[in-house]
Parts: sequence; structure tokens; C-alpha cells
Amino acid sequence: MKRVVLFLATNLAIVLVLSITLRLLGVEPYLNENGLNLSALLIFAAIMGFGGAFISLAISKWMAKKSVGAQAITDPRTPSELWLLQTVARQAQAAGIKMPEVAIYDSPDVNAFATGMSKNSSLIAVSTGLLQSMAREEAEAVLGHEVSHAANGDMVTMALIQGVVNTFVMFFSRVIGHLVDKVVFKTERGQGPAFFVTLIIAELVLGFLASMIVMAFSRRREFRADAGGASLAGRQNMIAALRRLGNLHPAPLPDKMAAFGIAGGTGGALKRLFMTHPPIEERIAALEAANAGVRR
Repeated sequence: MKRVVLFLATNLAIVLVLSITLRLLGVEPYLNENGLNLSALLIFAAIMGFGGAFISLAISKWMAKKSVGAQAITDPRTPSELWLLQTVARQAQAAGIKMPEVAIYDSPDVNAFATGMSKNSSLIAVSTGLLQSMAREEAEAVLGHEVSHAANGDMVTMALIQGVVNTFVMFFSRVIGHLVDKVVFKTERGQGPAFFVTLIIAELVLGFLASMIVMAFSRRREFRADAGGASLAGRQNMIAALRRLGNLHPAPLPDKMAAFGIAGGTGGALKRLFMTHPPIEERIAALEAANAGVRR
């Protein structure tokens, strides 16, 4: 229930802020008696698309901590917390980024994630289940994976891609709605019900198709983060960590953070196109192939 209320409140706040911005810029009324003002529509779609993506990114650390109940470590109270802070600090220095905020959340599931507005203002969060179930070497590899996500700027890149996708979906869904309303239903003045019905359907269909692009990038960056984790913590440790994850089958993170976790789901055929993470076996194979290439 708390997550639902938080989600609704956050989206309401984003819509309110963007609505005020559009009104101040004078580009909100992209519909007029003559039809669509394409320039105003493109500006509207870009502000809404990129604005929503980057506002979500700006509050991602706060949202992440609230969603899973993560507690930031400021004064380590246990040997595990001290080890966690020291390991992330060492890896962050090696990766050339500022020390991320480090947090732990109480969950038996083995998972971790990285998020934040930029690579120098990131959050690395791990579950208690990961610290309890993994050997230190494996946990270190998982942390290296998440630090690599931050160092690669994956959160910002994902927001940019999501912004572009959002913009095109919002723009073309309204263009399609306008064409159907005018050409098919012959609405002469203003916009008829067909415009709004078609708009909703087009947004759903285009959003469904566009999400494949976002997920494809998400899967690609997992290979890069695995390679980064192997560099920071050792290739065999990274492979061992992935094997452990494959055996444990951790539960997925909340939707907003699923793309930034260490573990993902499984699936085949159509479902595979919408996975945030490649299958564990493929990630291990990529690391082993890279290792074989180094030995030659």
C-alpha cells in the first residue's frame, strides 16, 4: 500500500510541475481549431518525455530508499557494514568516481542495485540476504558490478533513452489520433471522441513497442557492468557471484529499480524482449569468452 501511495504522489507531483512549466512557456495548447500545432506538440512531448524521465532520475535515490526501506550507512555499527563501506570506497576510487551513498535494506532476497542523478551522486544498496548468503568475494563482485553501473553513467543514459522514447510515443500517438479523428471519422471542428480514444490506444501500442528499445539497452549495459565488476573484484569472483544468483533465483526488485539491480528475470521468445537483464548463463558465457580471449 505504501508503495502505491508513494507512486501516485510522485507522479502527481511530476505532472503538476510539468504542467506549470508548459503553461509558463505557452506551449500547452497544442490543439486548436485548425488541428495540431506540430511545433507546440513536439515541445510539449519533449518536455513531458524528458522532464518526467529526469525528474524521476533526480528523486531516484529517495524513491529507491522509500520503496525497499533502505537505510543509509553513515556510522557503521557492525563488521559487515564496515566492510561494505570500505569495499565500495575502494572500488569507487578505482573506478574514478566519488564515494557513493551506501545503504542496506532488510530482505531475504539476494539482490543489490545502483541509482542516482549522476555517477558522482549515486546510491549503492544491498539486501541483507545478499550479505548473509554470499561469500565475501562474491558480494565484492556484486558491489563491483553496481559501482560499474554508476561509473558508466548508466542511470543518466537510461533516463536519456527513456526521454527520447517518451517524446516519440507522446508525439506520434497524438498525430495518429488526430489523423484518425479527421480522416476516418471526419470531425470538422475541434477534436471528437475518436481523437482521445485513438490517442490512448496508440500510446499503449507505441509504448509497448518502444519499451523493447529501452530493455535492449538495459540488457547490453549489464554485460558492461559485469565486465566492470570482473575488473574491480576479479573475473572468477564475478562468475561465481552470477552462478550463485542463478541458483538462488532472487525475487525481482520493484519496477522502478528492476533495470538497476544485479539480478533479473528469465524468459524466452517474446518475454525475452522485455527483460531488463540477459539470462545469467549468457552473462557467464560472456565473461568466460572474454577471459579466454585474454589468455590467447
